[in-house]
Amino acid sequence: MSGDKMREIRSYKIVKANDLIQKSRFNLQMQEQKIILYLISKIKPEDMELKEHLFEIQDFCKLCGLDSYNGANYIYIKKTLKDLRDKSIWITLDDGSEAVLAWLDTVIVNKDSGTVKLKISEMMKPYLLFLKERYTQYELLYTLAMKSQYSIRLYELLKSYEYQRKRIFDIEELKLRLSAEHYKRFPDFKRKVLDRALEEINTLSDLDVTYTIIKESRRFAKIEFTMMVIKDINKRLKTWSNIEKIIGVK
Repeated sequence: MSGDKMREIRSYKIVKANDLIQKSRFNLQMQEQKIILYLISKIKPEDMELKEHLFEIQDFCKLCGLDSYNGANYIYIKKTLKDLRDKSIWITLDDGSEAVLAWLDTVIVNKDSGTVKLKISEMMKPYLLFLKERYTQYELLYTLAMKSQYSIRLYELLKSYEYQRKRIFDIEELKLRLSAEHYKRFPDFKRKVLDRALEEINTLSDLDVTYTIIKESRRFAKIEFTMMVIKDINKRLKTWSNIEKIIGVK
């Protein structure tokens, strides 16, 4: 894959229904999230169906800034794909009930050719195709250099509310959305999840985010986020430079 082609792919858009972002619960590792986002980025506005996609493992490694394709990466990608195929996502429906959806329908790995064939689950179709309103769009590029699974999840969650500029979350509800409910103590959640995620979001994405903690009595109850889209060209250039330092441009 040439450098120009890689830059083109990294600029592909992620388009998701807001419900898929705002009303879902799932626990995906960082690389699993990147695989799903990579597949979503290959969906075109004119697509009528979710398609199977064949890609080179080596190209995917380069795209995400992993070491050059080798036997260890093959084993790692294969295990990651199996784990992803076995996982699911809960989403709250309009009537308050919850549905469990699969992420992938097809996973075929060919070691000889170094390729993988993947297809997003048909159950995801209402949340990825024919979106006319209530959807969120962002560039794949802004997630590729992130190292924390919480950074990617929080970024797209805040991105889906960016038009409001401010958004208040109940802390316990936010933990559920981020699959971080095992951090019982707020200082641990703040240090290991919140602060690390916001450092990456502010350094590697198109959002500038700050937050304020809201206490009720003595309890850390809520968090108010303030989000602004970075429009200044010099700040954008700095962001792109930060990303390239991490994932490189071959």
